Amino acid sequence: MIDLDGYRANVGIILNNQAGKLLWARRIGEEAWQFPQGGIQSDESPEEAMYRELREEVGLEPAHVSILGRTNDWLRYRLPKALIRHQSKPVCIGQKQIWFLLELKGDESDVRLDVSDEPEFDHWRWVDYWDPLEEVVSFKRGVYEHALAELEPLVIARSTG
Repeated sequence: MIDLDGYRANVGIILNNQAGKLLWARRIGEEAWQFPQGGIQSDESPEEAMYRELREEVGLEPAHVSILGRTNDWLRYRLPKALIRHQSKPVCIGQKQIWFLLELKGDESDVRLDVSDEPEFDHWRWVDYWDPLEEVVSFKRGVYEHALAELEPLVIARSTG
């Protein structure tokens, strides 16, 4: 779903474990690390898309997680000019995302990168809360910073509650 401004509707997933670490995944065949994310289909709500992407990308089912919160509004980033596919119609200039903060309720052995016919990731690890800002590609950094800042109070409340 690409809106009239050229942004593709998308969800981002920040998965938090009991120790307050975040799941950080490496794109298959690349040295690019990111949080799981994916497009929202026309017949899906952001929450439905999040659960579908969670299952496709990291093998987790709704019973494995609880939703701690989500961003209040869409967060947008523009793609670098070299990544814009001008031959595609409509042209997508970037993404607008709703970010979800989840807590892993299952075991970390429930995380599986091989459930999809076309896996997105080949490795994952747990990282400290703010570490992704140092590794994510530069054009996504602002969105990551905003999502992490907006959702951080929920992690703090969870660890002190």
